Amino acid sequence: MFPLRDDIPTSITPYITYGLIGANIGIFLYQLTLNQQQLQEFFYSSAVVPCQLSGNIVGRCPIPTPQQLPEWMTLISSQFLHGGFLHIAGNMLFLWIFGNNVEDRLGHVKFLIFYLTCGVLAALSQWFFSPNSTIPSLGASGAIAGVMGAYILRYPQARVLTLVFLGFFVTTLQIPAVFFLGLWFVQQALYGVASLQVPSNIGMESGGVAYWAHAGGFVFGAILAPMFGLLKRD
Repeated sequence: MFPLRDDIPTSITPYITYGLIGANIGIFLYQLTLNQQQLQEFFYSSAVVPCQLSGNIVGRCPIPTPQQLPEWMTLISSQFLHGGFLHIAGNMLFLWIFGNNVEDRLGHVKFLIFYLTCGVLAALSQWFFSPNSTIPSLGASGAIAGVMGAYILRYPQARVLTLVFLGFFVTTLQIPAVFFLGLWFVQQALYGVASLQVPSNIGMESGGVAYWAHAGGFVFGAILAPMFGLLKRD
């Protein structure tokens, strides 16, 4: 299922959402100019490598890795890195659809703080379950998951126009946000649990999807959003 748009209008121009999308695309275009070795060094120096983060705490990491930024800064810089076209296209699509409405409710400044905070907490969620992984964890998925957690609280009955593939049959459906986003969260949580038992086949240990970052970002977004004033009446 691929979301196309929702039916909630906005009363402001979501400059922060547009800016985040532009920044992510700009950095991805920069990544395309790097050769394979340069890209790998860029990821290891700017993404969250759980082993490096653990090593920063206990004082050692089993592999030597380049580190140009202070470790805590990678919790933010990693949110603007992506591993491929599908990775960034999917993330920016979800941010485009759900980010503008949350920004409309929180305001520009609070939305930016909320977004980056969710991204940091999402990265720490993945680190908690894979503290010794040497695979860089990167992408805006965790921060966007936080936005989705906020969205489902504020707009559970919003309708999401969704492109649905059923074998060779393709159609569009209007799906309530509570079901669309709820199903997405359950899927991430189940895959996350599965990754604890089958690290070689699923999850970040094999270089796949950081499911715990997704699930953690969603939960933290739902927790933090009311503190930022998401549910206040007009």
